[in-house]
Amino acid sequence: MAYYAVGDIQGCYDPLAKLLDRVNFDTASDTLLCVGDLVNRGPKSLKTLRLLKSLENQCVTVLGNHDIHLLSMIYGVRKPKPKDTLTKILEAHDVTELAVWLRQKPLVVVNEKRKFVLCHAGIYPWWSLEEATQRAKDVHAVFKDESKCIKLLKRLYSNQPSKWENDLGKVQRRRFTVNAFTRMRFCSPKGHLNLNEAGFSGKIRKNRIPWFQFTNTSLESYRIIFGHWSALGLMNTSNHLSLDTGCVWGREMTMARIPKSSKKPVVLYTQKTEK
Repeated sequence: MAYYAVGDIQGCYDPLAKLLDRVNFDTASDTLLCVGDLVNRGPKSLKTLRLLKSLENQCVTVLGNHDIHLLSMIYGVRKPKPKDTLTKILEAHDVTELAVWLRQKPLVVVNEKRKFVLCHAGIYPWWSLEEATQRAKDVHAVFKDESKCIKLLKRLYSNQPSKWENDLGKVQRRRFTVNAFTRMRFCSPKGHLNLNEAGFSGKIRKNRIPWFQFTNTSLESYRIIFGHWSALGLMNTSNHLSLDTGCVWGREMTMARIPKSSKKPVVLYTQKTEK
């Protein structure tokens, strides 16, 4: 019974299939952990979704910003962008089933036994793990209800508020929560999200600090498994495992076998993207 985490797939079905074959993934007992962004930009988003859905309980995934974008397109909230590769999903006979499957997925998964936290972009540093999971559960409950999900999607797309405040209105709380879990990279020391920059030079700027460089004592005993940041690439420490290694940009897909303890090293596997 092994746990394997994989970075942003984004419709790159072939490298994913090759990695599953390489680790001899057992669909009866192994678990695949996906950090979100299952679809878009890559060539086989529909095939990817169908594969992951077919794994049933053996696939544990969180939502990424591209997955939410797909839901917004399915429900007519957003129009396709020039670089989108989602047409086959939108025209598929099982698009409704796939949308329902996606809407059931959370923003964060916490495994107390193996001490890992699975999310797409990261954990907002000014939330304890308990607070983060409560914020995520609130949004999850909304997404599971189709009409409530559509209503939220219509009001979701904004960078404001940029900072969490306990007195935010309901929509603002949920918008910030989604942005933090699916779009966050940099924060300011005062807790503001910088959602406009995606690059990573390694240099620290006063108001442009990677979220994982802030201290969060509630997460000290956990390994945070995330993706979203291809410019950051692989980061493999006892507390942080960043797995977006830019497969969709022509680099490689990374899969990691997750040990039973966050203090033990992971085993990494990589697969070049298809040409």
